[in-house]
Amino acid sequence: MYATAATIKNDAAFQPARRVNQALTARMEKRALQWMAERAPKWLTSDQLTLFGLAAQIGAGAFYALSRYNRYALLLVIGCLVLNWFGDSMDGTLARVRRQQRPRYGFYVDHMVDVFGSVALMCGLGYSGLLHWQTAIAMLVAFLLLSSESYLATYTLSCFQLSQGIFGPTEIRILLIVGNLALLRNPYATVFGHMMLLFDLGGAIAAVCMFAMAIAITMRHTAELYRQEPLP
Repeated sequence: MYATAATIKNDAAFQPARRVNQALTARMEKRALQWMAERAPKWLTSDQLTLFGLAAQIGAGAFYALSRYNRYALLLVIGCLVLNWFGDSMDGTLARVRRQQRPRYGFYVDHMVDVFGSVALMCGLGYSGLLHWQTAIAMLVAFLLLSSESYLATYTLSCFQLSQGIFGPTEIRILLIVGNLALLRNPYATVFGHMMLLFDLGGAIAAVCMFAMAIAITMRHTAELYRQEPLP
């Protein structure tokens, strides 16, 4: 009885964080997802879409691993990235269209799925031979650091930032797709007369940018929180 009362009280007190998405494709993507959600079959649920997105991301990691033996597996990676976009982006939109939102459950499950899926993706990349495993680990650590900051900021500032600048999850998928197509042509790049793996170059740039972004955002949010809660 007391547990039920506490749950009801917590539900009443909980306020979902404000969602902010200023990514390059955000407006077009929102309209497309809204259109699809309104026409989705009744049997389709948000939980099914979340699991579908996770399976697609794990599939992308598996096909990256297989590309070590056959480079054309990268085409299957592209297909998995598109399916991951559908599942990962549609689950929340479908819940909002049907007015079946579960903000705490949805936020927690969706982003833990993102973490596990990203680990699977990076493991596949690290095994693929398309980049060195050190680069894959650096990218994964940077991603997890940036994600942790985002989740903590959501809790402390009640604002969930889906994008950083013009880049969001969809833009990252598009960059990966373009990179995969480039790999089919040539897995190497020449920088200042030195040949290196294309994904080593792109991965190193991505890791440095994510680390720098995490530091800058942390400093900004720390200052903002300090202003809101100054010492007496």
